[in-house]
Amino acid sequence: MSFFNFLRENARWLAGGFLLTFFSSFGQTFFISISAGHIREEYDLSHGAFGMIYMLATLASAFTLTKFGQIVDRYSPKTVTLITVPMLALACISMALSQSVILLCLTIYLLRLFGQGMMTQNAFTAMGRWFSAQRGRAVSIVTLGHNGGEATLPLIFVALAALVGWRNGWLISAGFLLLIALPAISSLMAVERTPRASDPAARVTTGRDWTRAEVVRDPLFYILLLGVMAPGFIGTTIAFHQVYLVELRGWSLEVFASAFTVSASMTVIFALVSGQLIDRFSAVAMLPAFLLPLAVACFVLASFDAQWSVFVFMGLLGMSNGFSSTLLGALWPEIYGIRHLGAVRALIVAILVFATGAAPGLTGYLIDIGVSYPLQIAAMGVYCIGAAILMLMVSRRLQARSLQMAEVSATSAP
Repeated sequence: MSFFNFLRENARWLAGGFLLTFFSSFGQTFFISISAGHIREEYDLSHGAFGMIYMLATLASAFTLTKFGQIVDRYSPKTVTLITVPMLALACISMALSQSVILLCLTIYLLRLFGQGMMTQNAFTAMGRWFSAQRGRAVSIVTLGHNGGEATLPLIFVALAALVGWRNGWLISAGFLLLIALPAISSLMAVERTPRASDPAARVTTGRDWTRAEVVRDPLFYILLLGVMAPGFIGTTIAFHQVYLVELRGWSLEVFASAFTVSASMTVIFALVSGQLIDRFSAVAMLPAFLLPLAVACFVLASFDAQWSVFVFMGLLGMSNGFSSTLLGALWPEIYGIRHLGAVRALIVAILVFATGAAPGLTGYLIDIGVSYPLQIAAMGVYCIGAAILMLMVSRRLQARSLQMAEVSATSAP
């Protein structure tokens, strides 16, 4: 099936997933960090103090997600949408009205749990179940919602905040969720996708559906986590401390902001490319490559003071984001099956949220005690190289295990 035929035949479900990831932006670091300066000023917080609050609230949301995220195994995507979108809107209202540090912590907790956590969990679990041989394509399209949100919503929010104030900007965000996101997504998700005669044959990559208890006893699972946590940790670090980085380098903030267009463009291109590659070769086969552009991006940002390095960094970051976002949406059902996918993904998303939550607190603390920020970024690049080597090893082990399971299934068949 051609790519455009795939889009036409599955437009309803792909659009629903796209909008889920698009509107998850209100709980993503790149959106929340726009208000970071106002928050630090009004609550009298240092970089490290706000980073610590953000980290603790995010970690709390990650722990909650391990249990709450399992609702996608029990309820339909539409029902989960009817729960998560209003709660995300409530968190936006709380951000607008909060006057205390305690309420600020609760607000960030809700934004992270229902934005980055549950909206993304609902989207990718649905795609993992509804698609098999074309899972890479489906995930690559749905993940573009993140990029669409990153490219448009911060600009809209900045313009609104300039007109009505940053707190009222959050109130308008809540209205946007309730009046546009909720009816649109719930109507698109009202009918679940069923297999069609035109669907290509599914690739068999796992011999059975793993329970979450079995997954946590799998040694390869923990090696995989060492690789898949890196993009979120590094991307969140750069986004959260972007103003500090610009000040440190003496760069123009406007030029730095314009470089996000390069990142967004490369992310879109490589998300779609990686979707095609995953459908052709499998997500497991693509594991060794997805961290290499991120490693080079870190070395460039750490080593060069000239403003042109921002555009090189953003291009490489976009390549890595495009590969990793699609890969991580397709990888888990390929390895562990789909029957318990919601429970398995809830654990994984919680761990990834933990990584993104730890990034601002850890790096902010290191900045406060005088550790060079470029040195921190270079260390992240070294980590990516080491993790890529581990991903090569685990990819070979997973492929061998899949072959062994296929052989066992063949010999036990009547």
